[in-house]
Amino acid sequence: VQLQASGGGLVQPGGSLRLSCAASGFTSDDYTIGWFRQAPGKEREGVSYIGQSTKFYANSVKGRFTISRDNDKKTVYLQMNSVKPDDTAVYYCAARRGSSRLIASTWRQEEHYHYWGQGTLVTVSS
Repeated sequence: VQLQASGGGLVQPGGSLRLSCAASGFTSDDYTIGWFRQAPGKEREGVSYIGQSTKFYANSVKGRFTISRDNDKKTVYLQMNSVKPDDTAVYYCAARRGSSRLIASTWRQEEHYHYWGQGTLVTVSS
């Protein structure tokens, strides 16, 4: 299984960006995806999570970011709107194999994910 995160770049405050996480190697749709980010000098944190219908967001991005998935393309998207300088970070996607979804108290915990992508850098600056 491989995860390829893409779509990062430089964006102005208030702008938008869409990240993609392409998953290869899964033989079915029985996997769930989490987006994490790591800002300079900070620990990695959970941003959002999607099961087949379950979605979770960190409070810091709720109302601004939207997660979605296209099972035909085996791709998960993170639409980032109204971005702020605090959103500057390397964004990683991670996959959990199997149909069992994570819940609100566990989706941020990295030990529940089996595969990680390489990260894509998002810089929010004017």
